[in-house]
Amino acid sequence: MTLGAAFRAQAAACQALHSPFMARLLNLLADNWPAGPVDRYLQGFSGDIGPGGASLPLRLAGGLHALVLGGDCPQLANVYPPHAADDAQLVAALLHALDRHADGLIAWAQSPPQTNEVRRSAALIAGAHVATARFDLPIHLSELGASAGLNLLWDHYALRVGPQRFGPEDPALTLSPDWIGPPPPRTKAQIASRRGVDLSPIDATTPKGRLRLLAYLWPDQPQRLALTRSAASLPAPRVDQGDAIDWLQQRLDTAPTGHLHLIQHSIAWQYFPQQAQDRGRAMITAAGDKATDDRPLAWLSLEAAPPAHAPGAALTLRLWPGNITLPLGRADFHGRWIHWNGNIA
Repeated sequence: MTLGAAFRAQAAACQALHSPFMARLLNLLADNWPAGPVDRYLQGFSGDIGPGGASLPLRLAGGLHALVLGGDCPQLANVYPPHAADDAQLVAALLHALDRHADGLIAWAQSPPQTNEVRRSAALIAGAHVATARFDLPIHLSELGASAGLNLLWDHYALRVGPQRFGPEDPALTLSPDWIGPPPPRTKAQIASRRGVDLSPIDATTPKGRLRLLAYLWPDQPQRLALTRSAASLPAPRVDQGDAIDWLQQRLDTAPTGHLHLIQHSIAWQYFPQQAQDRGRAMITAAGDKATDDRPLAWLSLEAAPPAHAPGAALTLRLWPGNITLPLGRADFHGRWIHWNGNIA
């Protein structure tokens, strides 16, 4: 895939996810992409650089948004939402930023996007309720690709499904996705301990970390920015820096008896090298084979998965002992909707 094709593919994805500004910005970059340091750096990538792989367009878009949020490029800020600008003005500001801020944009492009989309917690909450319906135990929670750890805090959020509400009485925020299907089981999903891992954890308690967290959100979607700020106001959970699969081995080995060890990840697995995916899958399955009723294991994933024509990401739960796989449904990549399967008993 060429860089221009990657921009256009991501533009289509942004349009489908209700971000017309991002779609316009990425299409204009595809049409007006200049030679220069940023181009030379991005051309050095191989493999899938589009939305399903390295996501170079989103890496660059995050760097551009950071220039706006940090006040480092007034020319760009003047053409970003909520301001209006025509295509010529937006292109001129983008070319200015690519020229004047090349080093900073290259630095942003060196790391995969870390959206830490809080609305994905709606799917994680629902999946955890299914897991605790099978194993009524407190949860020992491990998250792979946790970013700032905001989705480790899903027990502080409320999920509203029609007239029903799941979660604490006084939540930090309430998630109300468009829900198709019956509600999840009404169980008490209690997190006893939580911890995550990321190659580059974000410390949302620092100005630099908060900027990185917000920059990956799309500038014409203020609700996402508001939800993320609310989640980031909670006490930060621990997110270790390191390789997710190496870290997971230690978590599997030390999971406590009398707890349900719940492994979760959302739109993170695709960024792991294939060798790491294969190793992680084998490691989890091997641990599952050793699981017992008083030391069960659950693997909850929200990830892009076949069939290709299916909308959103697949929400899948695997449970041990028993090696049960439950296709819970599909969910929007940003958590706007959930198509929930009712036949999951």
